Amino acid sequence: MRALILVDIQNDFMPFGGLPVSDGDAVVEVANRLMLHFDLVIATQDWHPADHGSFASNHPGALPGEVVELGGVPQVLWPDHCVQNTPGASFHSALDIARIDAVVHKGTAPDIDSYSAFFDNGHRKDTRLAQLLRDAGATQLWMAGLATDYCVKFSALDGLELGFEVMVVAEGVRAVDLAPGDGQRAFEEIEEAGGRVVSVSDVGN
Repeated sequence: MRALILVDIQNDFMPFGGLPVSDGDAVVEVANRLMLHFDLVIATQDWHPADHGSFASNHPGALPGEVVELGGVPQVLWPDHCVQNTPGASFHSALDIARIDAVVHKGTAPDIDSYSAFFDNGHRKDTRLAQLLRDAGATQLWMAGLATDYCVKFSALDGLELGFEVMVVAEGVRAVDLAPGDGQRAFEEIEEAGGRVVSVSDVGN
């Protein structure tokens, strides 16, 4: 069985949001098209407390883009984004949420971030997504959402490590590209780990 994982299609990652991804809103229409082809659709939400350690605002004198240590692992500092129960944390209004079967929250602990849909960045605590997928009998995961070089990449890599077959839909993702080319390098990392970068047209095959 295959499942669709929609990663962080939230307002704060849109061009108008607190942590904008260029052309990020283009993934919404792709996600809506993809959902028509899956019996199981799971969406993730970045769901940070206001005092989250990944926010530059919580490190006096620090600026977004700087790297610190958080939870024992390197952490890029970001603008405040996806704070729990705020409009920025909500799904984009055009996303067809009626087709979403379950929502998984991540990044809820203030002392460590969680790029992956499966684990925090230290791999100490899981989100229960893997168990949810296994209980449903899913073995193949198709992924779309934001952003290619962070949450999509780490979700894909962890999915592969857990034994799932993983496909990332190229038209359904966009990158932050803090360094030019990060998005393309993420695709390469995913493929080197055994995943596939596919087209939306492949979903019916």
